[in-house]
Amino acid sequence: MTVLSNTFGITMRNFQRFPDIPDARALVDFGVRMEELGYDSLWVWDHILLGVDPHFPIVDGLSLLTAIAARTKTIKLGTGILVLPLRNPLILAKQLSSMDQISQGRLILGMASGWYEREFNAVGVPYKRRGKIMDENLEIMTRLWQEDMVIGEFGPYKLSSSVMFPKPFQQPRPPILIGGYVDRVLKRAAVSGDGWLTYFYTPEGFTRSWDKIIGFAEEAGKDPANLLNCNQLPIMVGDSRAAVEAPMNKWLKSEWDFASWSDSTVDSAIMGTVDDCVEQLQAHLDVGVQKLIFVPYQYEPDQVEVIAKEIIPRLRK
Repeated sequence: MTVLSNTFGITMRNFQRFPDIPDARALVDFGVRMEELGYDSLWVWDHILLGVDPHFPIVDGLSLLTAIAARTKTIKLGTGILVLPLRNPLILAKQLSSMDQISQGRLILGMASGWYEREFNAVGVPYKRRGKIMDENLEIMTRLWQEDMVIGEFGPYKLSSSVMFPKPFQQPRPPILIGGYVDRVLKRAAVSGDGWLTYFYTPEGFTRSWDKIIGFAEEAGKDPANLLNCNQLPIMVGDSRAAVEAPMNKWLKSEWDFASWSDSTVDSAIMGTVDDCVEQLQAHLDVGVQKLIFVPYQYEPDQVEVIAKEIIPRLRK
């Protein structure tokens, strides 16, 4: 069984604000370095089109993780979040199964139904049906991974004696964490997935939603003790909170989105000295966050290093 408790990952800067362009080869090198530093997992962002003015060039996350898988041995590879309804589920099931084989079972799948209507319109996927499409795609992929043969109709997909081998390296499949904020999504995380991946939540915000997820699992007859969770958190380490608060807030408000219908907030930012940051992060662990995924300030090398060398070792103790 997958265990996330007391593990610490880091996100990748595979998107940037134009005119800056992400460097795909440098990102692969970054992934290799994160394994060397001892991060347990590496997480990519997912979009096809992002932003208008400004827009945000983005390197495809699945391609990036595949390249990193070939150059690493132990670090887990996560999608945080993969927008599932935008993709053909059969092709995606094949791609993810192959990635899990290449990495020898290091894939962790964070998936969500998406929020960016312009992107759905461009791809030709009905935005207002994205929740239903997400559920259909999850079922198709799970059955292809776990059954020898799949027969059935799922929306436009007509599976006639459909066989997909090789299966994922992980059996019965890679862990699936559902991202999102509203109750129907939290129920999906509890019932259809293995747990929840959230983004920029305070301990209080996390607790409100996690309690709902536990309740949904109990209603469905699932053991909540088996559910997984992660929280992606922005962090900036400095001489004091006062010294880092202004640049951190400027970065968060210029490059990141916060859904108005959620508890996702700039107030989740971890800021201050190493001692300050450890104390703030411990508050998340104390309310039941299993895995912390760091979003370091502008991905500056010194921020990445201090988290790995001075903060994570103290949290592990």
